[in-house]
Amino acid sequence: MAHALIIGGGIAGPVTAMALQRAGIGSTVYEAYPSGADHAGAFLVLFANGLEALAVIDADRTVHDRSFPSGTVEFLSDTGGTLGTRPLAGSAGGPRPRTLPRSALYRALRDEATRRGIPVEYGKRLVATGTGPRGTVTALFADGSRAEGDLVVGADGIHSRTRTLLDPTAPRPRHTGQLTVCGRTRDTGHPAPPDTYRMMYGRRGFFGCATAPDGTTYWFANIPGPEVPKTALAAHTPDQWRRRVTETFADDRTPAAAIAAATGRDIVGMNVYDLLSTPVWHDHHTVLVGDAAHATAPNAAQGASMAIEDGVVLARCLRDLPAPDRAFAAYERLRRERVERVVAMSAALAGRAARTAEERRARDAEVAARTAGNTGGGTDWLTGYRVDWDAPVR
Repeated sequence: MAHALIIGGGIAGPVTAMALQRAGIGSTVYEAYPSGADHAGAFLVLFANGLEALAVIDADRTVHDRSFPSGTVEFLSDTGGTLGTRPLAGSAGGPRPRTLPRSALYRALRDEATRRGIPVEYGKRLVATGTGPRGTVTALFADGSRAEGDLVVGADGIHSRTRTLLDPTAPRPRHTGQLTVCGRTRDTGHPAPPDTYRMMYGRRGFFGCATAPDGTTYWFANIPGPEVPKTALAAHTPDQWRRRVTETFADDRTPAAAIAAATGRDIVGMNVYDLLSTPVWHDHHTVLVGDAAHATAPNAAQGASMAIEDGVVLARCLRDLPAPDRAFAAYERLRRERVERVVAMSAALAGRAARTAEERRARDAEVAARTAGNTGGGTDWLTGYRVDWDAPVR
């Protein structure tokens, strides 16, 4: 049986490993960090397309057990007025989006992979790849160890080492001109309505929140700003991020500033990057999945779902086209157009700042009209997408 070396233990890595296992292909996941912890305040949303892709490999229940659903989105103006509401499901009969901490999703997927007998090794930072005996491929790690397999899957995120080894001329991630700050609190006096994501168009930023059944409010703020150097980013404290968010939304008549002010230590900020297009996705023994191939800004909330879809589709291709180069080519053919469309859409959403009163009025009118005409149903191209596991790949 073929064996894959999967570089990266975030979302795409464990999902790909479980999908490959269903396809009859073994793998080992190599995670660069010594543990699976992630920023406590960061969270994400999985929409119907991502949840259905997890269901293909029977991994959706582990996410359901650690998350909460939201079926409606409500839009507020910086004046505090409601611009409209619409369903969040995205496709008729599909599951409602579910919210959970990013670290909880990482742990859930890794634990489920381990429960299924898939090895996950920590502290394995990829340095180089090469060709081994009998046509195999080797991976060399920073601790001096090495592994040998039949193919390499680069699931190592937006700053992927696998991508640069595959193509030294690959484009670097692009800073979008945006910072995202995430937090969670149980102290706010402004919980979002039950089963609802509340999105707020501020004068100088965008704020969204949802309140879980246990009373915890999860929130994010998208704030225009230049890239923060890595050392300065690491030195930022929760107090500094809290102050930046409260100041950004202080002039708005929405709950945004108050929610941020009520947040304690569970708050983290980050630069936002994307990859509009990666020219080289694979060679004859290495392939990229998830953010390593096509990182999207968080505005469309689809990064995790795209990574999950990738892993399942790649496994289908390797199941039906045993020659890796043919399978990789089919995988790229099935995925590239869709994911690049998502990246472009999310990038466009990031640029919707309304700086003047006239621009804000026009924005409010546009949002109100859009929500009034959107029922959230149908089989739209984004969340209505489904991976057909039983369909043969040719």
